[in-house]
Amino acid sequence: MNKDKKIYKIKETKKLPGCETEITAEILTEALDDYKVKALKNFQKVAELPGFRKGKVPENILKEKIGELGILEDAGELAINDCAIEIIAESKINLLGRPSISISKIAVGSPIEFKIVMSTMPEVEIADYKKIAIKENSKEDKVEEVSEKQAEETIEQIRKMYAEQNHTHAPGEKHVEGETITLPEVNDDFVKKLGDFKDVADFKVKLKENIAKEKEQKAKDKKKLSIIEKVIEESKIEMPKVLIESELAKMEAQFNDDITRMGLKTEDYLKHIKKTWDDLRKEWRPDAEKRAKLQLVLHEISIKEKIEADKKTVEDETKKLIEYYKGADPERTKAYVEMTLINEKVWKFLEEQKN
Repeated sequence: MNKDKKIYKIKETKKLPGCETEITAEILTEALDDYKVKALKNFQKVAELPGFRKGKVPENILKEKIGELGILEDAGELAINDCAIEIIAESKINLLGRPSISISKIAVGSPIEFKIVMSTMPEVEIADYKKIAIKENSKEDKVEEVSEKQAEETIEQIRKMYAEQNHTHAPGEKHVEGETITLPEVNDDFVKKLGDFKDVADFKVKLKENIAKEKEQKAKDKKKLSIIEKVIEESKIEMPKVLIESELAKMEAQFNDDITRMGLKTEDYLKHIKKTWDDLRKEWRPDAEKRAKLQLVLHEISIKEKIEADKKTVEDETKKLIEYYKGADPERTKAYVEMTLINEKVWKFLEEQKN
């Protein structure tokens, strides 16, 4: 058959709920003859029948054994594999993930009808993010002064942590739950062990400064979050199922890692908390949708503002991650690094919007 001649015809393209598109197409009857020959030869290579060696079964016997419909089904699959990518490209659809392909009608002497269902990038009607950012950034950050009580509570936590880390037992003596550990006295010698401090007074001054910086950072993070939450709230986004499922998969992987680091088996932990994976996924779904929307909004802003990641930085950071996480997929790692760097720039851009 002439390779330049189309073997298919697109019958219908329609949008489905949840950012999915369905293409109905058919393999033309005249194109199927060549594929029937290919299908029969494929059968012949692996066929084993009594009285014949593998690969030596005559075609007429194979046809009788498999049946015309059986050969047609395999011919249809071969033809669909050859043209599916071309059909998707012709439709100019911004594909997300892998498409689902299935034969919907098949009969001897007729075209083979099949459907391609795929998730697509959603159309995001994004809110006026600059206006929202300017309004939120104009609000005064309410950062309380560091009180003596807060400073003393922090010092107490430091004393406890230091005591626990440096507490030793005599040979053969085991740690007893609830045992009393003597806390170190807060004097000049003690604070010098903690860092570059001249004396207790210097330590307390710098401690308050650090607590104040933490409070300021929390206030900034809270403001950034309020900006993006309002942008999401005022934007129109139809969420693709595949993006929510992708976020759920990430949450599931993180959950597994956390449990493993605790030295537990996930199955045992789930039994202990009396929940199944389905229970957890149901609980996580609202948060997964929120995460997916956040990424879509950040992506949309990066496109509108032409925000890109520095190529050399992407390469350097990707190299570091691959060296640290042996066996990591280079392409996925690079995509992750690029997305992270772009997101950071978008956050900074929103933070810098002022009157």
